[in-house]
Amino acid sequence: MEGINAKYVSQKISKTRWRPVSSSSLQQPDIFATGSWDNEDNKISIWSIGENGVSSMDDEFEGDPQLVCEYKHNGDVLDLQFLDQDRIVTASSTGAVIIFRHHHNSQTLSVSKLWERAHHYPCDNAPCTGIVCNSPEIVTVGEDGRIILFRADQEGVLRTIENADSSTIHAVTFLRTTEILTVNSIGQLKLWDFRQQGNEPSQILSLTGDRVPLHCVDRHPNQQHIVATGGQDGMLCIWDVRQGNMPFSLMEAHSAEMWEVHFHPSNPDHLFSCSEDGSLLHWETSSNSDTPSFLQGGRNTSIISRSAIAPAGGNQSLISSWLTGDSSKGRLETTHMLPSQTLSVNSLDVLGQCLVCGTDGEAIYVNRHVPI
Repeated sequence: MEGINAKYVSQKISKTRWRPVSSSSLQQPDIFATGSWDNEDNKISIWSIGENGVSSMDDEFEGDPQLVCEYKHNGDVLDLQFLDQDRIVTASSTGAVIIFRHHHNSQTLSVSKLWERAHHYPCDNAPCTGIVCNSPEIVTVGEDGRIILFRADQEGVLRTIENADSSTIHAVTFLRTTEILTVNSIGQLKLWDFRQQGNEPSQILSLTGDRVPLHCVDRHPNQQHIVATGGQDGMLCIWDVRQGNMPFSLMEAHSAEMWEVHFHPSNPDHLFSCSEDGSLLHWETSSNSDTPSFLQGGRNTSIISRSAIAPAGGNQSLISSWLTGDSSKGRLETTHMLPSQTLSVNSLDVLGQCLVCGTDGEAIYVNRHVPI
């Protein structure tokens, strides 16, 4: 695929994330972090794709990711998020939650905070499966069904919701500053409000019928009531958490487990998903019926159900194109972003026009010219 650089790194990559760029700057991201899994020694690594990369060798392909620094990680990296420009939070299969600091002057990494066995069973560790950050707050979820709230500037745990779930919680996202949304292994979405003292969710949504495990969730960056999820059956689900307790639409996306889904942070008519089936899809939606290039359903996609109900009292101009009830106006196009690939694409991140993903094929792919 034109514009994609592949870097073979001799380790299975479980997570990839761009370092945030300041919202006031127009620069494209040039630093990203990766975490590995299922290797003899797992690592967290910082990479540069900038022109001022660490390596200035003439034979290096322009834009090829260059390793800046790395640090051994105890256990598999099951999630990874930038807290800010300097700090990265990881979730470990050992149950630990770790904050690493990237020292820009010396180009080194160090551990600045460690909560060992944050997630645990009575007699054993429980993998920490997901993290979301809203600096200085960090929320983690785990196989133990716990939700834990930390602050990066405090040593202890701010709050624990014990027995938040009887099944594994796979992922978490912020809906608002005091509300989070979790997805679990029996196909449920649960909303939690930290202003409430109890250990009960404020709302539960679920897929009807089979309890298909959900692996990933992302919130629309501008309209917090719209979320996307993906799971074991490879279906992409779009939800309106204000409307009922079932998904707004279901789309056949991948032929195996969907591992991550992300709305583009500044252009949320674009969405990206990756899967165990080795594919990375770019979804583009538009509610503009005058746009002839969009194909209803798109390539390799079929819309299973679509609600025709606009949100009660909703201003039509403010209704997201992901929730367009009239399918003649709601156009959807999907594009495969990777060359033919056989091993799992475990993680992706998109920022500006730059996309990065990591695979079980021990490769990182970077595309710096995503058509947004």
